[in-house]
Amino acid sequence: MELVLERISKKVGPQLWLREMNLTLQSGAVTVLLGATQAGKTSLMRIMAGLDVPTSGRVLVGGKDVTGVPVRERNVAMVYQQFINYPSLTVAQNIASPLKLQGYKNIDARVKELAERLHIDMFLERLPAELSGGQQQRVALARALAKNAPLMLLDEPLVNLDYKLREELREELTQLFATSDSTVVYATTEPGEALLLGGYTAVLHEGELLQYGPTAEVFHRPNSLKVARAFSDPPMNLLAVQAMGTGLRLPGDVYLEIGTQVPQAGALTLGIRASALRLQSRPGDVAVQGVVELAEISGSDTFVHVKSAWGELVAQITGVHYVALGETVTLHLDPAQVYLFGADEALLRAPDRAHAYAGGR
Repeated sequence: MELVLERISKKVGPQLWLREMNLTLQSGAVTVLLGATQAGKTSLMRIMAGLDVPTSGRVLVGGKDVTGVPVRERNVAMVYQQFINYPSLTVAQNIASPLKLQGYKNIDARVKELAERLHIDMFLERLPAELSGGQQQRVALARALAKNAPLMLLDEPLVNLDYKLREELREELTQLFATSDSTVVYATTEPGEALLLGGYTAVLHEGELLQYGPTAEVFHRPNSLKVARAFSDPPMNLLAVQAMGTGLRLPGDVYLEIGTQVPQAGALTLGIRASALRLQSRPGDVAVQGVVELAEISGSDTFVHVKSAWGELVAQITGVHYVALGETVTLHLDPAQVYLFGADEALLRAPDRAHAYAGGR
């Protein structure tokens, strides 16, 4: 099923919620809508589903104009932040409800299969109120998957779950989507979630579509500073620099040689992903000393906030490291890993793929 948004916009009163955009979803693939709160993700999904009508533009499904066709006349499955289940039906009956409407045969076997895949098969005879929030969200996901709709919309479905459960469900959903024929649209504020789900990513900001393409390509080659900011967690380190031949003049009067002619003269912005900064040196690195202002451990990474001559820097160090506040550390950087943005904030230079995943240690 091909879904095309053609010059779509949405205005509510004097406010422009969605700026005019064109978007063609890849059939049978996952498209992630990535952006901060109020970026326009939910508004866009409601138009895709038929819950709202665009102020201008058309929605095409399989080449047919369905603009204004209500959701009840479309074959769409949706899962929201707040799980929605039928409270008077058991888990098994909730999952089976769309199957019965479709006249599906072997309903019990399909319900059991989906329940097992989402690890809720032991709760099939319980009512939703007897389950935890995470278990109830799994029921809602199972019911959406059971519908087997050509278009499945998931609006931040894991945002209200605890960290461990989110991690488990992300992995499960990635596997489920890979074996599904549905076109999946998944809204999130988290860059890491977009990378894990893969597929394609549309980056939104204040109702504007900034960039759309294969997720890895958008991550490695953000077309602007806005996209780089949206698709970096922790935020990309951004420094004001001056172009000088084949190098850059950094804050603190430091010269950084990047090996190729800088494509634009004058004031530019240098971007350094936190994962590109390391505590250990490698041949060809440049180094900068700084004082640790904050060190936090998150999962299997340590985030070190450093005040340096270059400015405030955040380094994402692989592994668990205990770094004292006020300690002087030296951060190392391969110049091949830097991004460069022009005066108009457009991308001028990005690392090649060989350097893109060289994580910090």
